[in-house]
Amino acid sequence: MKMMIAKIAGLAIAAMVAVTGASYAAGGPKIKPKEIEWSFAGPFGVWDLGQLQRGFKVYQEVCASCHSIDLIAFRNLQEIGFSEAQVKAIAAEYEVTDGPNADGEMFERAAVPSDLIPGPYANTAEAAAVNNGAAPPDFSLLAKARAVERGFPTFVFDMFTLYAENGPDYIYSLLTGYKDAPEGKELPEGTHYNPYFIAGEAIAMGQPLYGDDVEYDDGTEATIEQQSKDVSAFMMWAAEPYLVERKALGFKVIIFLLIFSVLLYLTKKSVFRQLKSA
Repeated sequence: MKMMIAKIAGLAIAAMVAVTGASYAAGGPKIKPKEIEWSFAGPFGVWDLGQLQRGFKVYQEVCASCHSIDLIAFRNLQEIGFSEAQVKAIAAEYEVTDGPNADGEMFERAAVPSDLIPGPYANTAEAAAVNNGAAPPDFSLLAKARAVERGFPTFVFDMFTLYAENGPDYIYSLLTGYKDAPEGKELPEGTHYNPYFIAGEAIAMGQPLYGDDVEYDDGTEATIEQQSKDVSAFMMWAAEPYLVERKALGFKVIIFLLIFSVLLYLTKKSVFRQLKSA
């Protein structure tokens, strides 16, 4: 029996490793994303609110010119440490379409905290037309959509915590991975070389960050690496804002199940002991 279980476990490990390798062999990036330490990683991870606020600043001042974040409302920003007054001030910088009014016409007004953060384009068709036929992806769920495996141990851990936190690894690697194409490497016109790009090495999006693209309010130096890490963390929060709370609840559930299992076992022993003595 033990040998059979060992064989099954061995086959499962081999299958998972094979799947992990195949995801990079079948048209994916040539190299795996960098493994970055995140404050929200692990069963006891927490959000770094300062980092999330810096990440929002990078999104707002750099990324928002092309990418939307349609599922996040201004009031959600209070969850990353902004005060109510700050959220109102941020919302007031935007205009949203509302209506119809009494005359049946749509109109523009200043945004309020309950509004969703408006994107740079009116619709997907306009976004595609402005960007050579390819609409820039929305940032709301991109960190989850770009989740990648780090290997078997992380895969098992993710099974228990019910989330994938590796999407930011990919986003960070992509943002910091722009470089000159190797000698003899030809790229399609209008594309850029990035070995981390999941669809290959030629990416239409030009390098978005160069360092000092923003001025952080907390005095943090705005290097390419720092900005990339901050906006990647912000995108993870946008994709899974209740990640930390859900992990904490999951940990409590596991502890409860362990204690409950022990109590059931002790109850079983007590019952059978009484039956044997009867």
